Amino acid sequence: MRTKNHYIFTTILAIFMVQMVFSQTKKHPNVIIIITDDQGYGDLGVTGNPHVKTPAIDKLAKESNRFNNFYVSPVCAPTRSSLMTGRYSLRTGIRDTYNGGATMASNEVTIAEMLKQANYKTGIFGKWHLGDNYPSRPSDQGFDESVIHLSGGMGQVGDITTYFKGDRSYFDPVLWHNNEQQSYEGYCSDIFTTEALSFIQKNQESPFFCYLSFNAPHTPLQVPEKYYNLYKDIDPSTGFKNDGRPFPEMSEKDKEDARKVYAMVSNIDDNVDRLLKKLEDLKIADNTLLIFMTDNGPQQTRYVAGMRGRKGNVYEGGVRVPFYLRYPALFKKNRDIETTTAHIDILPTLAEACQVPLPKDKKIDGNSLIPLLKGRDVEWNNRPLFFYWSRKYPELYNNMSLLKENYKLVAKTDYDASLESFELFKLEEDPYEEKNILLENKDIAKNLKKILDDTYNELIRSENLVNQPLIEVGSPFENPIILNRNDASGERGIWAQEEIHGFWKVNVQQGYYDIKFKFIKPVKANGRMYLETNSIVNQMKNEKEATDTIVMKNVFIPKMSCDLISFYQEGSKSIMPFWVEMKKLD
Repeated sequence: MRTKNHYIFTTILAIFMVQMVFSQTKKHPNVIIIITDDQGYGDLGVTGNPHVKTPAIDKLAKESNRFNNFYVSPVCAPTRSSLMTGRYSLRTGIRDTYNGGATMASNEVTIAEMLKQANYKTGIFGKWHLGDNYPSRPSDQGFDESVIHLSGGMGQVGDITTYFKGDRSYFDPVLWHNNEQQSYEGYCSDIFTTEALSFIQKNQESPFFCYLSFNAPHTPLQVPEKYYNLYKDIDPSTGFKNDGRPFPEMSEKDKEDARKVYAMVSNIDDNVDRLLKKLEDLKIADNTLLIFMTDNGPQQTRYVAGMRGRKGNVYEGGVRVPFYLRYPALFKKNRDIETTTAHIDILPTLAEACQVPLPKDKKIDGNSLIPLLKGRDVEWNNRPLFFYWSRKYPELYNNMSLLKENYKLVAKTDYDASLESFELFKLEEDPYEEKNILLENKDIAKNLKKILDDTYNELIRSENLVNQPLIEVGSPFENPIILNRNDASGERGIWAQEEIHGFWKVNVQQGYYDIKFKFIKPVKANGRMYLETNSIVNQMKNEKEATDTIVMKNVFIPKMSCDLISFYQEGSKSIMPFWVEMKKLD
């Protein structure tokens, strides 16, 4: 017979167990980061757009801590590397979105690798854009599960399985599931969400990190018809409040692009709604730290909440984005946070929230947002933030800026320009960057320029930038390997051109290789195929009829690090392959 003491004991034990579970829950929350591609600050209902329909994200924003002055890089690969590492992108080896500059060094420590210290299960679904080959793929950088497209976007040159699908590249794609090609049915954003939900369902009992990285609404602007029909009759240039905010002139093409973008965003919103409902159904919403953000400003001209500039630009419209963080178990209250924050703050925030150590021997540029979430003042409120963007490598004073407190110095001039050719804005009084106040505030501008110079000079000497990450050829972890145009170095703007000089920076393991060269269009017969690896040149005559594929068999390459150069000599033309497949035979 059970005694009163027995009931007291079991009650205390039950309370203790609940407390233990709750304590453990708080210690290792699930983490979900949702990031969209080229969705600007103004592409949400909650940020004042009367046209775009985003009820799920708007509701999420109202339930979240809203960081109203959150900054990213002007383009996507730099933003993603900073998000993943807590470091300025140049430290990681990321300097471009292609041109061989979108490969992150394998010695970087990602959020996924950091959370592995606490036995998190990790998955990425969508866009990676930090390296398509070993040792820089998601699976090499801490992710257990990956369903991704290659390079910067589906339908782009680096994504060899969707490029040739043209205006259907977002539909029924061949994606890369754990580094193997796999066919999927449906629209890309729906597919990535479905795979993310499956990952969450499978790992609901243990802490997980889910990185849902939509490639939409990036170009090409492809969307299911039912979503386009929601916007086909609107005029995206009308319907805004006349509150003094600047509004850009929109051409007819801009308006049509906006309709497609809004349609893609509404599809994303429906998928966010699916995810939120899954968390509720599994009863894990409270213990899930959920972030929603975008990677940079809009690519096309449209409403951007009055801000100046768009994607690729260091003005506000290119680098200021929505950022919402919801974690009900610890932060019940939603609030607006005005402190200047940035992508580099995400990794240290997750380190503190998940109680895992920060990466060792790495300079972390960001700060944890947890003190802000707890309503505390922070000492780093006046820290400087550095922004840049130019193709291939940073160009001194060309599209650079330095933001510190309320002042922003913008450089769009020559490397040896005088201070007077810079711009200075006080964002608190001039959020749309319309009034250059530099001449009246030269001392402030001079101080900001010194910080900009010091930051640039430090970053430009980063080890992973000076010594570009190499693609490993002949590794047992990726054999065969496909070298794509997104990762080809060479002339600025190298893309899908035929007559262009390009190469891949590689580290080759010694051995015999079968090498396949794929061309965008068939090359003529009787030309010669060349493969150059340092001082070793292999060449052969193409005796076939016109063909888009040439194969060199049993080519011996000694162990070396080199620029791998390949081209087809057709009369006076030197035609670069679209991609090169190398299979090690021994």
